[in-house]
Amino acid sequence: MKIEKSQIISYRLCSHHLDKLYPADNIVAAAGACGLQNSPPGAWETALFNRLEGCSMQMLHKALHEQKKLLQAWSYRGVPVVFPTDQSDAFLSALIPQQGEPWIYTQGIALALDFMRMQFDDFLILVKEAALYLDNHTIQSKEALDKTLAEIVCEHLPEEKQKLWRAPSMYGNPEKHIVGEAVVSFLLRPCSFESLVVFGERQGISPTFTSYKNWIGQANIPMPEAEKKIARKFLHCYGPATADHFMVWLGCSKQQAHRIWNTIADEIEPVQVEGKTRYMLSADIESLLAADNHEPRLLLLGAHDPYLDQRDRTVILENKSMHKTVWKTVANPGAVLKAGRVIGIWKTKTLKDKLDISMTLWEAIEPQEKQYLKSLAEKLAVFRSLHMKNCTIETD
Repeated sequence: MKIEKSQIISYRLCSHHLDKLYPADNIVAAAGACGLQNSPPGAWETALFNRLEGCSMQMLHKALHEQKKLLQAWSYRGVPVVFPTDQSDAFLSALIPQQGEPWIYTQGIALALDFMRMQFDDFLILVKEAALYLDNHTIQSKEALDKTLAEIVCEHLPEEKQKLWRAPSMYGNPEKHIVGEAVVSFLLRPCSFESLVVFGERQGISPTFTSYKNWIGQANIPMPEAEKKIARKFLHCYGPATADHFMVWLGCSKQQAHRIWNTIADEIEPVQVEGKTRYMLSADIESLLAADNHEPRLLLLGAHDPYLDQRDRTVILENKSMHKTVWKTVANPGAVLKAGRVIGIWKTKTLKDKLDISMTLWEAIEPQEKQYLKSLAEKLAVFRSLHMKNCTIETD
């Protein structure tokens, strides 16, 4: 079964809720498709702005902080992700590794372990016990979280280890951080997957942290189908794909990715994309084959929008030489989309309540399309409670 790129683009626009603006009450479905990365802070808000009709900050924050339909926690790749609270098993407990598999986002801890002359599991036990403090407390700022839990762990270390624990960190600024805080920082991801730490309501520019139990009011009970759910979500949003694509998206080991992938082995089937074998959920094959080219809708996707998280990037940007312009190691720009393809980038500059947006396009568009992009920029400024100062569009 041969699948064309045009079909893949049309299918993925639908699965990512980007084929049109959906009613505002679709907030849980839109956020739950594959989760919404929230780094840089605010990325999840921009993502839903592009998916929901009449989307407002008040509506989003009410769902996250008051109704708690949505939850933010460190999830796949160890990044902050906003997802439906009732799907916490898929976005958290599904990521807990089995015996012999490393935890996501913990590889860099090796330097600290060698320095402390202690084993990973020993520290994990201590940090998880320290994290129980969050069942009755909320801590403001990531730095304060690292410091608080490091102090609790230190009290349970032998005296000879406490000196090493308090030594200047080999990560970041050694004048500001100690080894113990670095160890805690790495192990917050495993704590998150076990629901011991989640994000609370943001206070100004600082996030707050507490436990799932303290924030939601009840424990997060791991469900037996959790791994199947996260695998289905990935394939529903990013199929046709491979187990290795899934591995990179999760940020986990090959062993863990293939194990989780195999839990739905009887639910997938192969297709051919440009002569290569990829896989789709059997339940989605009909939708993929029926996918039509939608009207060439223009979009200003924010950095790290889930749609841009496709691992086969040539599907939406054929020119590989431009990939490093869109997908950077840090400080990604936004992407200008036309009919699902990346045709340029956009950047912002904010000064007090004024917003500048500059777009660079790689292909010519009609004058009315340029005007439409400017109107999108205006709407985004209003959404952010900012005043548009300048909006420029250049064709490179």
